[in-house]
Amino acid sequence: MLTLLTPRFTLSSFQESDWLFFRHLRQNREVMRYMAGIASEEDTRRVFEQRLLEKNAFVIRMHGDDTALGDVGLRISKLHPDEADVGYSVLLAMQGRGIASEALQAVCQYAFYQASVSALNAWVLAENTGSVRVLEKARFRRVQTLEKAFLLNDEYYDDWAFRLTKADFLQAG
Repeated sequence: MLTLLTPRFTLSSFQESDWLFFRHLRQNREVMRYMAGIASEEDTRRVFEQRLLEKNAFVIRMHGDDTALGDVGLRISKLHPDEADVGYSVLLAMQGRGIASEALQAVCQYAFYQASVSALNAWVLAENTGSVRVLEKARFRRVQTLEKAFLLNDEYYDDWAFRLTKADFLQAG
């Protein structure tokens, strides 16, 4: 089981006991409003089962407390194993407190120093200003705009691609 530490949080592998938290997170319309539609409980459970198997998927918790605040992780590309996509979500009541930023920083350090990744990619809807700020704060740069490319709840949105290379991360570090 892999654990990452930040000044305020412990990022630990998903456990079976995280199911209720994960279901609550993925069933919240406000949390999911820029990510995906609300899936059935069966489909949500299937995604959760995948998270249990992924070594690079983490639950964000306060130090010394088992309360889950969000999740973060990276998915290393099978085609290009030196690249990975990164993603995160935080409980609605905990958003705006720097949780995603701090967790993302730890995942970037892990990716570049331990997982042999040389570039991280993130995808975010243009309207998701909070997530855009998280990525920009972490020094990700927007590299592509896919106009009206993401269909969510019967509406098309602009999808922005962000990228952070290990070289850029080390320069700013």
